[in-house]
Amino acid sequence: MSGTELVVGVDGSAGALAAVQWAARVARARRLGLRLVHALPELPAPYPRADPTYEQLLEAAGTQGRILLAEAGAAVSGVEAETVLRPERAADALVAESGGAAMLVLGTPGLRPLGRVLVGSVTVALAAHARCPVALIRPHAGEDEPPTDGPVVVGVDGSPASEEAIAVAYEEASWRGATLIAVHCHHNGRWGTSEEYARELLAQRLAGWGEKYPDVVVGHEVVAGRAAERLPDFADRAQLLVVGSRGRGGLRGLALGSTSQSLMSYALCPMVVARPRAK
Repeated sequence: MSGTELVVGVDGSAGALAAVQWAARVARARRLGLRLVHALPELPAPYPRADPTYEQLLEAAGTQGRILLAEAGAAVSGVEAETVLRPERAADALVAESGGAAMLVLGTPGLRPLGRVLVGSVTVALAAHARCPVALIRPHAGEDEPPTDGPVVVGVDGSPASEEAIAVAYEEASWRGATLIAVHCHHNGRWGTSEEYARELLAQRLAGWGEKYPDVVVGHEVVAGRAAERLPDFADRAQLLVVGSRGRGGLRGLALGSTSQSLMSYALCPMVVARPRAK
């Protein structure tokens, strides 16, 4: 994991609080810094001249932001947290923060009826364009909480995006002392030859990683079907799901793959979208 701190987006939601608590545990275990960031809401620019009402709104937003950061900081234990109030829109502020971060951690809404999380556009933008891996954490309650001793699961599709996911997944499995389950999903029709080819592809993509991480026990899984449909089955029993991102282009031109977006909505466990590191 490059960088020396975890950056967490704070907005006062239950998902953000879960993200802060998850990030604090990781920061404490890995001896990383913890940076809590709140971006001020967008306000209409005053025109044609400065408006006292605008200044009052800006001051009120800043006050509320500092309160939210203080509440988030109070939820952290065992690690010192730095709090930062930024004036930009949330997506711009957090993308900027991601440049030097080990990981960007975001909260997502709790599970809705029919088992779906409605992920906001800011979260999708950050998962597609952040300059470091992005962890997506949603609040849990009772038996719905994912296991803390389950495996780390990584989706491998043979693309350059999944190479970064493999790197992140091995590192996560190593420090957690967890088994790594590498899953390749195929839907080419005929099971026979397709399965054999898929197994060879998976083995090729994982070649060499065992030498770098000899402590990690790895299981290979090849399943028929689309990744968006099959990976949640593995994620239900996992402590972490790692996938790659094919996002490209500018922040406003979102290009996160449909599989990643679907998994952001349905995966029960914490999920990391692996991003190529900033150059």
